[in-house]
Amino acid sequence: MPIQKGDFILLDYTAKIEETGKVFDTTLEDVAKNEKMYKEGTTYEPLFVVVGEGWLLKGLDEQLIGLELNKEIDTKIPPEKGFGIRDPKKIKLIPLRYFRDTIPRPNMEIEINGKIAVVRAVGAGRVQVDFNPQLAGKNLIYNVNVKKIVEDNKEKILALIHRRIPSVGIDKFQLKTTKEKVTIEIPNEAFYLEGMQFIKKGVANDIQKFFPNMNEVTFIERYAKETIANASATPT
Repeated sequence: MPIQKGDFILLDYTAKIEETGKVFDTTLEDVAKNEKMYKEGTTYEPLFVVVGEGWLLKGLDEQLIGLELNKEIDTKIPPEKGFGIRDPKKIKLIPLRYFRDTIPRPNMEIEINGKIAVVRAVGAGRVQVDFNPQLAGKNLIYNVNVKKIVEDNKEKILALIHRRIPSVGIDKFQLKTTKEKVTIEIPNEAFYLEGMQFIKKGVANDIQKFFPNMNEVTFIERYAKETIANASATPT
């Protein structure tokens, strides 16, 4: 059955720049290693997406509709539906004295007033920086393969949790659901993640958005009593 808007899917993809063929993103570990872009600590796995929710580039999100399960395709994403068209107004000249704690070099990423920019050139007393996204103006080629359509409601909820907490295995979370309530038992590994309260709020919002009948989302954290063994001293 073709993919439809609103489907919960697991998607593998590899993305490259059409003009150069350079791969800049992938869900596949072997591709990441072959392209010398593998990152330790990154989990390479199919990406969870709700089609049409804007979780992907607009052009890619649109292209998912009508795809067949486990049918690998290449699709082209133009700049206006990718990272946008390059805007010359976003290229600025900044006095070199602004960079007190950093020595700017071409192609260096820097943060200026809370925004990320790339150093394009360093001249006599001035630095040219570019606030355009690095892939702005580029035609992109995505090789995509929808690996699974998630249909079971518990599996959908677990996928929503994993999207917010990717560093903890999805099998670590325990669920109990009724028509109107869901209870999520959080594993020890997730107790002290940074921003956990905001993460839980996000999970609850996601569940209630996609399951409007769920009036209550409860999180349980269990702290077991630690047992300390008393070692008996042996006289010498």
